[in-house]
Amino acid sequence: MATLATLLLQFNYDLPPWANVAIQALCQVLIGLFVVQTGLFFVLKGRAVLQSPELIVRLVVLGGLAITHGQPRLGAGLVILERLVRSLQIFLKKDIVQNFFDRLRTQPALLLASSFSVVIAVGSVLLSLPISTVGRRIHFLDALFTATSATCVTGLAVQDTGTYFTAFGQGVILALIQVGGLGIMTMSTSLALIMGRKLSIRERLFIQNVMEESDYGEFSRTLKNIVKMALLIEGIGAAVLTARWYLDFRDFGKALYMGVFHAVSAFCNAGFSLMSDNLVAYQSDPTVNLTVSLLIIAGGLGFAVIYGLYGLWGMGRPRHLNLHLKMTLTVTAVLLLGGMVFIFLAEYSHSLLGMSLGDKLWVSWFQTVTLRTAGFNTIDIASFSTPTLCLCMVWMFIGGSPGSTAGGVKTTTIGVLIVTVRSMLLGREQVETFGRQIPWDIVRKSISITFIAFAILTIGTIALALTEPFSLQEILFETVSAMGTVGLTLGITPKLTAFGKVAITVLMFIGRIGPLTIAFLIGTGKTVRGFKMPTGKIVVG
Repeated sequence: MATLATLLLQFNYDLPPWANVAIQALCQVLIGLFVVQTGLFFVLKGRAVLQSPELIVRLVVLGGLAITHGQPRLGAGLVILERLVRSLQIFLKKDIVQNFFDRLRTQPALLLASSFSVVIAVGSVLLSLPISTVGRRIHFLDALFTATSATCVTGLAVQDTGTYFTAFGQGVILALIQVGGLGIMTMSTSLALIMGRKLSIRERLFIQNVMEESDYGEFSRTLKNIVKMALLIEGIGAAVLTARWYLDFRDFGKALYMGVFHAVSAFCNAGFSLMSDNLVAYQSDPTVNLTVSLLIIAGGLGFAVIYGLYGLWGMGRPRHLNLHLKMTLTVTAVLLLGGMVFIFLAEYSHSLLGMSLGDKLWVSWFQTVTLRTAGFNTIDIASFSTPTLCLCMVWMFIGGSPGSTAGGVKTTTIGVLIVTVRSMLLGREQVETFGRQIPWDIVRKSISITFIAFAILTIGTIALALTEPFSLQEILFETVSAMGTVGLTLGITPKLTAFGKVAITVLMFIGRIGPLTIAFLIGTGKTVRGFKMPTGKIVVG
């Protein structure tokens, strides 16, 4: 196995004809052995095969082998990956590893950051393989940047996804987007619940806080439905996009591939596209615009909101929207409608000049939606005027909603800050909105998240300004886009220096796991004092 893997990786070397023939033969043998082994697996297991956890993995690999028929090296690569995953499963079951994870589980925030780090590392290695790229092998720093961008569902890219990466490389990127979009913690916990493993009280409290679910009885069911809901929404979007692109390509396989990739990328708010100009060619297409924008909105609302709306409409008795849903939907509506109107008016005689009224409305709507950390674009963002770019940066900084696939400081955070300022101006002691009082710990949390995000953004901007030969506007736009896991750029991403790529990579990672998680990692636990300090006053303002 190791010898064959080594042979598969030396694509950059010129080999004599007999060596290439030998490699092809070894690949065919490996594929044949896997097919025979899978056949025996089905025969020996019988009906019990339906309950075997290996079934899905083997079916996926067989499907991949069918798609890559005629490309033995690519097929053998899939088999090797399956073997590596199986070996990893055996390794993870060892007592020493289990003990390590048991200790790690007591620190959920550290577990979240570690999980993302592991996925990014694995993705970087896979993208570094010659089998992942067309032509020359990608530099590891670029592979790390791409893997981080995909896992953190950002969308910034130093290489064109559709032409630079092979089908295998694009598949790796798609897998990273899906895992990163759903969230390592959410996905692993959902699988654990589905398989019957009970969660510790600390784990339940942590994920309950992330999902904004207050009912313990409903929590498990909500968590189990996350993956199902995500796949259902992505499936519907993929079906619509496939039908639309079949009219262009007249190739069902290509249309399906494009539809699935862009549906997952849109719902996960990633912004990766297989088209070199992103979606500029479809800026006036109602089907693509509406489908992709609805997928972005669904992913950016958050699972708690989607599930809450489903419960509202799906129950036989009437239910009221809770405060979280009201705040999320209100801020989201203001951002979408306000942003669309602003872009339409500000760019009417600028970047939108020469377009029909319908096209101007579609572009204004789509770009407002994609600022919710999606990263798709139907127009060259660099053509926007300075006022519009300022609005874009503010919208990107805000991002989506808690528990969603989006980044940013979140809509509810900004909503809490706004009503806090309003309460202060009205002279109220308590922060109130929608007939409810907001606890001070939520207010403090919102202030902390915003301040930490702004501080990290400032440090990142200064660091890039010291090393990159670009204007402050370009650098600030890039850092906000990375921090908000948006993926929009003014065109400087491929031109970044090595230091610039590392800085943006760190910002994408921080933006994904959240400023509050960073604060939690820096200072875990609470310091309990047995006394209180005397009160002092400071003049502010």
